[in-house]
Amino acid sequence: MLEDLDKSTLNFNQDSLLLLNVSLAIIMFGVALDLKFSGFKAIAKNPKAFWIGLFSQFIFLPFLTWILINILQPPPSVALGMFLVAACPGGNVSNFLSHLAKGNSELSVSLTAFSTVFSILLTPLNFSIWSGFYGPTASMMQVISLDYWDVFQTVALILGIPLLLGIAINNRFPDFAIRATRILKPLSILIFAAFVGIAFGGNYDLFVKFIGVIFLWVLAHNFTALFSGFSLSKIFRLNLPDTKTLTIETGIQNSGLALVLIFTYFEGLGGMAIIAAWWGIWHIVSGIAIALVWKKVS
Repeated sequence: MLEDLDKSTLNFNQDSLLLLNVSLAIIMFGVALDLKFSGFKAIAKNPKAFWIGLFSQFIFLPFLTWILINILQPPPSVALGMFLVAACPGGNVSNFLSHLAKGNSELSVSLTAFSTVFSILLTPLNFSIWSGFYGPTASMMQVISLDYWDVFQTVALILGIPLLLGIAINNRFPDFAIRATRILKPLSILIFAAFVGIAFGGNYDLFVKFIGVIFLWVLAHNFTALFSGFSLSKIFRLNLPDTKTLTIETGIQNSGLALVLIFTYFEGLGGMAIIAAWWGIWHIVSGIAIALVWKKVS
């Protein structure tokens, strides 16, 4: 049955893909409207947690994902999905969850913003490197023949431009930015939720068929992501608010970006798409649970 995942594809039309691209751009624009250059200066004065967070996101998590895949040995398409999710930057929901958990909100927003900027280069690069280190996915990538320059352009378009535009508007028109972000954040979440609903509705039978094993794989991978941020925070003896933030930032991945890349360049490959889609649901559940527990810890 698991071999069927590598051969299956999710039903997804161009209108749905456009909706996903727009929602990601709105989400990133909303995050950027919270950013000011003064906040970056504060991070520059105390950069330790920031750099550890980026290391956790782009180096330690992909490495741990490679170890996990070698242990679990899932079908190649599933492994590709896990490598791609691990290569993506943190998701914007992490900002809300860090605030809920009484973490370092300024650090959270800065990590989301900078990891998004760096992801324009590092997401395609990390995905290429780590999928090449695992035999079954390396073989599959040779068949797919992905153009990484195209991936770079896609990530830059839907994440980089909205981010830079949002920062510029916030620094030039701060009052407008405050009003706009109150509307855009809930709106973007609703749009993304609508997209997930459409994806599930159009592929219900496929999700039901594989959800048992997919759930376990995503559960293990999400735990690995949370462990990445938490363990590094403890190793480098960060304070509790920073530890909360780094754990959540690494555990909340931009699965929406992963889905855009999967439907754009992998034609909705079943194992990849189902992994990324379930990540989009599960990491919110686990993130809220952790935030509510940590909210009581100070």
